[in-house]
Amino acid sequence: MIAAALRGPLTRNRALADLTWLRTGGPADMFFQPADTDDLAAFLAALPGDVPVFPMGVGSNLIVRDGGVRGAVIRLGRGFSKVTIDGAQVTAGAGALDAHVARKAAEAGVDLTFLRTIPGTVGGAVRMNAGCYGAYVADVFRGAKAITRAGQIVELTAKDLNFRYRQTDLPEGWVIIEAMFEGRQGDPQALAERMAEQVARRNATQPVKERTAGSTFRNPAGGSSTGRAGESHALKAWKLIDEAGLRGARVGGAQMSPKHPNFMVNTGGARASDLEKLGELVRKGVFRHSGMTLEWEIMRVGDPAMDTPAPE
Repeated sequence: MIAAALRGPLTRNRALADLTWLRTGGPADMFFQPADTDDLAAFLAALPGDVPVFPMGVGSNLIVRDGGVRGAVIRLGRGFSKVTIDGAQVTAGAGALDAHVARKAAEAGVDLTFLRTIPGTVGGAVRMNAGCYGAYVADVFRGAKAITRAGQIVELTAKDLNFRYRQTDLPEGWVIIEAMFEGRQGDPQALAERMAEQVARRNATQPVKERTAGSTFRNPAGGSSTGRAGESHALKAWKLIDEAGLRGARVGGAQMSPKHPNFMVNTGGARASDLEKLGELVRKGVFRHSGMTLEWEIMRVGDPAMDTPAPE
């Protein structure tokens, strides 16, 4: 009955491995690509309340476990990728790529350059308070729209989301559909040059040509930092991993990159369980060496395969 009223495709038992940057993981029970906001609201309203909902971006910061994802996975497409600019305010659909938003804003003389090297979409960037080069989404956020698990459209403020380092309080199953940012105004050419420098720096220090999912672990807070924008995260996860002798560590086809030890790589044939076991091995090794507990930055969803014990 749900599918009959929808305009976007709804696929049962849809494999997800090809949609993640790590190219691992099992299928989703349901995979829905809404045509637009009304289509998404109708789907969520019709979905039984006990069915879990997971909004998925481009799979750039994600491990889907080998047993797949129970419930409904929602992926926003072209109907949610529009970017409009009015003065210093940029309104972007949640499906728009962060890099695209940064470039469009720079062309209009608006500085959202920190988004240029963040892999993923606007929805994920807001949900995780993404940031780099000392800037966070929280610094430029002016509001967002989301659809609740019941199919209602609501407006969200920064207070509602309670931005923290790589975290927000977005309720489970809610889907961000649009976000509004305000950046400082600047010279388009200077902004373009800054982004080019950022891309060059990323390419020189990160394994951008490998199957990876960005930073594996969050940088631990320094001092009394809570992780809000502007606060210190001087301790670097990559340095703790390196000092523990875990640069290049492997489990099966999973490896901590020799180029950047906080990047996990699928060298070929890795299962999601290999990746997760490697992550836990690194966490234990770092704790033994330094007493620091690393927290996952990569989101892990779904069930382990029947033949795979869950990581400790």
